Amino acid sequence: MTSNNERFGNLDRRSFLKVTMLASGALMIGVGCKQPSTDAGVAQETWVANLYVRIDPDGKVTIISKNPEGGQGVKTAFPMVVAECLEVDWKDVQVETADLAVDDRYGRQALGGSRGTPDGWDDLRVAGTAAKEMLLAAAASEWVVPVGECYAESGTVHHKPSGKSRAYASLLNTAATLPVPDVASLKLKSRPEEFKLLGTFVPGVDNHDILTGQQKYGSDIRLEGMLYAMYQKCPVFGGKARSANLDHVMTLPGVTHAFIVDGTDEYNGLQPGVVVVGTSFWEVDKARRQLEVDWETTHTASTASFDAQAEKLAGEMGETLRHDGDVEAAFEGAAKVVEASYYYPFVAHANMEPMNCTAQLHDSGKLELWAPTQNGKAAREKISANMGIPENQIHVHQIRMGTAFGRRSRTDFASEAAWIAREVGGRPVQLVWAREEDMRHDFYRPAGWHHFKAGLDGAGRMIAFDHHFITMGKNGKTISGSNLSQNHYPKGLVPNFRFRQSIIECDVPTGPWRDPGSSAYCFAYQGFFDEVALAAGRDPLEFRLDLLSKSYGETQMDLERSIGTLRVAAEKAGWGRQPGPNRGLGIAFHYSHRGYAAHVVEVEADGSDIRVVKVYSAIDVGPILSLSGAKHQVEGCVIDALSTTQLEVTFEEGATRQSNLHNYRLLKLDRAPDVECHFIQSENSPTGLGEPPFPPVGPAIANAIFAATGVRIREMPFKRSGITV
Repeated sequence: MTSNNERFGNLDRRSFLKVTMLASGALMIGVGCKQPSTDAGVAQETWVANLYVRIDPDGKVTIISKNPEGGQGVKTAFPMVVAECLEVDWKDVQVETADLAVDDRYGRQALGGSRGTPDGWDDLRVAGTAAKEMLLAAAASEWVVPVGECYAESGTVHHKPSGKSRAYASLLNTAATLPVPDVASLKLKSRPEEFKLLGTFVPGVDNHDILTGQQKYGSDIRLEGMLYAMYQKCPVFGGKARSANLDHVMTLPGVTHAFIVDGTDEYNGLQPGVVVVGTSFWEVDKARRQLEVDWETTHTASTASFDAQAEKLAGEMGETLRHDGDVEAAFEGAAKVVEASYYYPFVAHANMEPMNCTAQLHDSGKLELWAPTQNGKAAREKISANMGIPENQIHVHQIRMGTAFGRRSRTDFASEAAWIAREVGGRPVQLVWAREEDMRHDFYRPAGWHHFKAGLDGAGRMIAFDHHFITMGKNGKTISGSNLSQNHYPKGLVPNFRFRQSIIECDVPTGPWRDPGSSAYCFAYQGFFDEVALAAGRDPLEFRLDLLSKSYGETQMDLERSIGTLRVAAEKAGWGRQPGPNRGLGIAFHYSHRGYAAHVVEVEADGSDIRVVKVYSAIDVGPILSLSGAKHQVEGCVIDALSTTQLEVTFEEGATRQSNLHNYRLLKLDRAPDVECHFIQSENSPTGLGEPPFPPVGPAIANAIFAATGVRIREMPFKRSGITV
């Protein structure tokens, strides 16, 4: 028989439970984890509590959601896991978002990489299951019966033989006196057939407040005596202020402070700039617009230069990072050779809520932040380094974000707010970026050029694949968002494989952007696969299924799971049917962040104007926890990816040309397609869903456009090919 430790991976470090009886009479259950500490240079093992469940004497159950919420649904899904294992009715549950723990008691408290669900899956189940087991033991103790004769349901313990029952709330005092169960002994739910709550359609816990305008985001924070601030940075990346008309700005209505910040050379920290602070946002914004700054600049990044360098590098060999088999010999013996080049540009995050953070430095030396951040710990560390404030004196309230997509994992806006709070001397201050600052000082997804060459045998199967990737870097190394694994498919799917890389030096700030890398790379790979299938005279679906049917060594992904998503998407879309005049179907698949996704897209063409009519999505991320959240994530990925096919950020003389939504036009509601989601409820452990559905959308649309119009799209934005979506 498989042990819990073997089945659930990291439970061997989860071997401690803490039970606390609060002054209110509430029972609190914590999951503990070993963490190293140092005393006189000697490493020790220190136990700290990881609290998730609180049950009040009145029967109210409070479940703590440890991670920040940015629209990915974790504030609903995480507590659902605990409630499922605790055996309580969802209507009796109240959810609270935890502040960032000073002592790391919750482990990772961050949004990013679709890691929340896989990271929290064990702890959440342990917290709920352990609490239930202790309440069962409490009832059995009071009834003097074997605990095996008791079961829990809807917040009540029942004794099968006698028919007795006790509400959880009546058992708290007894439960608190009992020994905690060993984690390894807990029987944790893991399969969809075991779930009652998980996998059902539960509305988001914040939905009502969002729909009625009551939800508080970062810029909604209001504190007594609060000031407002705006931070003006040089339009050119890395520029510094030599001087500014601060004396004039200080005479303007409502302005209380105006000063220059020297900052650092690090984009992801305290950048140089000019700050205006005042008693109202509107007065501060008006004053900011009157700033006259003498900027010192050095960088000269331009899109034209990047394009020219990429064209030159395309004619060179580049650095060979991987070579399996003999690619050149395979091409010489191939029945047919196919070549094509693909390109995608820099793109911005364009979060609906601009960067903001509220900060207050108290007389005690404690710094308090109200931060809509994906990674409060990173912000705390950066601020501590910049300002010399001990990390345990920096308290971070995790505030719901108005979207994130990787942008709020950076620490610049929080670093700025903290610095300004120190300058204004004790009063809380709210920093809100202007939309123009948000657009011009983003951490962009970098551009990339892909040059592909594939060799086919007489049966139309791919036997050789050569890929020259031209990407962005600094000092000869790839920068954030520009690294492509040498093991990316079709490595392992063809007997002869070569991956080459060339790097363009880049001073543009880049960073995580929804499904970093994959959101761009997949467009190139899956578009080229369609071209290869056409050259082979094969159906695009059949070609992909055949490609995934045989491996030549280790692959990054589970081939059967990839095949499964392709088959489901194709079946639901009726792949192979004739969609009608001026219509076409396109297909694409991808694997990223432990998740598998495939889409079939149907489009309708009216000349060069393309409407995405419907998207059929098949997703395998293990058991679905929150069906509502899962569907929203897939729909959000589809709409975001569709929007991105029309977007680009360009540079001239070291500055971003785009400044606001008038020249970075996001998709409008009337262009959003119908999305039909199908989830493969496998028995694999659940993984995140905020990113895996995104990458295959763009190429599936492009492939559908080719099917409808004969126009092959090899560049983003699609308007470069004369196509509008």
